[in-house]
Amino acid sequence: MKSFPLACLLAAALAAGTVHAQVATKIKIGLVSTLSGPNGAIGEEIRDAFNLAVQLNNGSLGGVPVEMVIGDDQFNPQVGKQLFERMVKRDKVDFMTGVVFSNIMLASLPEAVNEKVFYISPNAAPSPLAGKDCNPFFFAASWPNDAYHESAGQHATTRGFKNAYLIAPNYQAGKDSLAGFKRFYKGKVVDEVYTKLGQLDYSAELAQVRAAKPEVLYAFLPGGMGVNFIKQFVAAGLNKDIKLVLPGFGADQDIIRGVGDVMLGIQDTAHWALDINNAANKKFVSEYEKTYKRLPTVYAAQGYDTALILDAAIRSVKGNIGDKDAMRKALRDVKFDSVRGAFKFNTNHYPIQNYYLREVKKDSQGRLVNLLASATPIMSNHGDAYVQECSMR
Repeated sequence: MKSFPLACLLAAALAAGTVHAQVATKIKIGLVSTLSGPNGAIGEEIRDAFNLAVQLNNGSLGGVPVEMVIGDDQFNPQVGKQLFERMVKRDKVDFMTGVVFSNIMLASLPEAVNEKVFYISPNAAPSPLAGKDCNPFFFAASWPNDAYHESAGQHATTRGFKNAYLIAPNYQAGKDSLAGFKRFYKGKVVDEVYTKLGQLDYSAELAQVRAAKPEVLYAFLPGGMGVNFIKQFVAAGLNKDIKLVLPGFGADQDIIRGVGDVMLGIQDTAHWALDINNAANKKFVSEYEKTYKRLPTVYAAQGYDTALILDAAIRSVKGNIGDKDAMRKALRDVKFDSVRGAFKFNTNHYPIQNYYLREVKKDSQGRLVNLLASATPIMSNHGDAYVQECSMR
């Protein structure tokens, strides 16, 4: 990963803040996401929810009209990097957002932050950027890479599972995920396996799981990877003897749509649910379903909140987005009605928030939906394990 000297970037930000700022007449936002292939549904959720928030704000954020520039990274870090460079240098976007996968973001992010363009992440939030490589131009509107998995590890400990088998793709977020689970799991880890990113056939891995006979299997396999894994896990009959626990995006509406009824009863951990009881969330779920004819996922909730964060911060600086120092402060101290409830940024620009246990159930219409198993969080006001390594204060 390329390092971004913090002192230089902070100095640049402060210097930019001394320039006379003018109220923007238009805000240009670059959104790069995975919009095609087996994992394209994830990027579509983020894009659609972000666009919905802009639409509900009459085409503006912070009272300033918005122009969107959208690109498909095709699940390819080099394509993502090229799109970032083009949007920042040619299209002159004011903000960047949208990336799903950590490997794509780590390859692409320098193209934005080295040019003092703020990147607000609706998903990918790798651990290095929470700690030693924290950056004044990077904000994570989702969760630290480890956090869903930390809450899953805590849940497995609370349930008294004595041994666990862990599986994740071999990239930064996959490594962060299993590190997070192990940080809070007090039982024995039978084995941890890293698969190829984008892998769709898990017959060999499931044979190993069968032989290991764990009490609980924890799998971080987002998008099409998760759809195939769960189908194959159930087809192999492993669900009869092994408890499957997933991170929220591994059992969300996009996965449910792809897998079907065998999802019923699967539990997962997340910072958001369809039935979190606040006005912002009720509005979001209703408007999203009305507009797109499907229920939103955690990815959509994060994309929507990303737009709300920008809306509140831009409003706070009264549209003077050219004042980088003021804009950074407005983002850091942002106050808005999040769909997830309580939210604030830590000093490393990563969120402090609650994490819940959810369960796939049938609603009053007979639909499979992922709802809160309990309104009591597994973890309350939880930050991340790396903030002390970040020199920003």
